Amino acid sequence: MAENRTSSTTAPDTAWLGRGRHLGPEPEQDVRRNLIALKAAGVLDDFLDLDPADAARSTVLHPRDETADPGPSARRLFEARWRVADDVTVRAQLTTYDPESRRKDSAGVTWVLAAEAERAWDAHWPSPATMFWPDSDRVAWDHDTVHGLSLRTTNHLPKDDDELRRRLRDSIRQSWFVHVVVHEAMTPDAPGQQPLSTFLPPSLRHRVVEHRGTPEQAQIADFAMKRELSVRMPRGGAVILPVEPLSPEYDAERFTVRSVFLDGSEPTELLDKIAEFAALPRPLPDEAERALTRLRQGWHLLTPDEELGHAQTMVTKYAEALDAMTKSRDLYREAAEAARAALADASGGGLTGSGPAKAEGSPLSALTKAFGRFRRDPGKGSAKDPGEGSVKDPGESSAKDPGDGSDRDPGK
Repeated sequence: MAENRTSSTTAPDTAWLGRGRHLGPEPEQDVRRNLIALKAAGVLDDFLDLDPADAARSTVLHPRDETADPGPSARRLFEARWRVADDVTVRAQLTTYDPESRRKDSAGVTWVLAAEAERAWDAHWPSPATMFWPDSDRVAWDHDTVHGLSLRTTNHLPKDDDELRRRLRDSIRQSWFVHVVVHEAMTPDAPGQQPLSTFLPPSLRHRVVEHRGTPEQAQIADFAMKRELSVRMPRGGAVILPVEPLSPEYDAERFTVRSVFLDGSEPTELLDKIAEFAALPRPLPDEAERALTRLRQGWHLLTPDEELGHAQTMVTKYAEALDAMTKSRDLYREAAEAARAALADASGGGLTGSGPAKAEGSPLSALTKAFGRFRRDPGKGSAKDPGEGSVKDPGESSAKDPGDGSDRDPGK
């Protein structure tokens, strides 16, 4: 899989962004059922289910903006709007995509989710993921795009050294999530095997991928992380992995916890480190930046007040466009008249008696007719008045034409 390309833009503190894979047979149907249920329960204000091609053609705010097009591999586009604390409105778009490799049955359907609130995001708000996807273990929507990793569960590190290093590299280069590696000092009992996500606030719960190292993996995992990521994994502790490109605010010691008790109790220190890391400025991958731009500029689910404001904006834009066209037409007409006047002066007033130009005439036709008056028949040459030296009009008959007998003596 290709590495993420990142831009110089950092993710705004008002946004929630996620990308994963759905491994089930009917991802769009799972989304529809969840949206319908949440709207009926009053959790959502409203939602839309759009065909990507129709959505691109009918983009409300910027009809010709290319960012409104989610791309040729897009399958479906969903929009939802809801309110959180103090009536803060949240808008979100979820797009499903065909798998990058159709040959792999396990590749699943990729989804990209962008949500933005009217103020800085609060980790205790509901997760945007569960507004679209059912918050149930029976629906396999919560897989990372990095093969073999999932949200809401623990992911044990590979036994093979090469595969371990590959997974670590992919985690920091391809994933949009926060990756935490926890080492088990000893094999935990059932309460200690529950994932960190059960202790995280709702909006962080679906942004964290937890890796687990078994007791015997202490040295191999520490060596691989030191070699690939320049971080160390303490025995019985945890470390939050950096992302690429590396943020200047990331410090391995700052995001390392020396001891984590996997006994079912809340690991407060580690949870605080995760929240602190998640709040750091993070460069946006190109795809994330496009998703956020599409959310802002390709939004369709308008409230009545927004529809009215949009209609007024469009009326203003059309009026301005009409006024610009009118001014352009007037300038064009003035230029045409000035050109005709200049040609009339240049031809010695030959055009002064031609009357006003017809409405359907164009400056090009006027120029063609005017220059036509200067043409001469190549077989006859040009007649000149010896006294004046001016060019005769070829349309007039010569006063001294020997063929008409006008120069004969009347008496003869």
